[in-house]
Amino acid sequence: MSKLVPAGLIALALVPSVAGAVRIGSLANGDAPARFADMPAPVVVHIVGALIYSLVGAFQFDAAFRRRRRAWHRRTGRVVVVAGLAVALSGAWMTLLSDLPDHDGVIVNATRVVVSAVMAYGLVAAVVAIRRRDIRRHRAWMIRAYALALGAGTQAFVLGPVAALDGGQPGVTGRTIGMLLGWAINVAVAEWIIRRPGRSRPAGSAHPAHGRFRGSRRLPTVDGSNEIPAN
Repeated sequence: MSKLVPAGLIALALVPSVAGAVRIGSLANGDAPARFADMPAPVVVHIVGALIYSLVGAFQFDAAFRRRRRAWHRRTGRVVVVAGLAVALSGAWMTLLSDLPDHDGVIVNATRVVVSAVMAYGLVAAVVAIRRRDIRRHRAWMIRAYALALGAGTQAFVLGPVAALDGGQPGVTGRTIGMLLGWAINVAVAEWIIRRPGRSRPAGSAHPAHGRFRGSRRLPTVDGSNEIPAN
């Protein structure tokens, strides 16, 4: 069952990943719209970072894979964090400094900046948490940051029905609803995963400040299973 998780996440990221690859090709051929051609650096950083973040990050959620390759989980986790920060910061850069299409609207663009800021904060908070051996907080913030990044994948599916209801091409209102709904769905799913019964450790089983677990010499990974030996 755990193998279905990365497969599903990769499938969700497929549409924006393909669109990003096409965009890089248009930049290389000189066919990109002016708003991308005028600022190619953040566009390329955003697309490449998103590809790495979504594809490599998907395997961080496979518990069986982590058990077999614990060192891989730690090394690629660093890569995922760097790629995620690149996605968040380049996304904010493009939103604030480039000429965005009128159909996005003020609400969508403001939300993009908020999403970028929360995603960057979440990644930093996750790193701080794991350094303190606060596995529960690390897991929660990594899930939130990943869910926000995959908003583009959910939006690709949501905007289709919205466009159909809006006469084939959503206007500002329709696009705003579709974009916000995509992020909201991902956030709701992420919070359900984080808070669902039976996944968190009993209260008092861990001391976040010192990383000591009573009655166990092993640290849990992001799915709550005891996999990583405690030092």
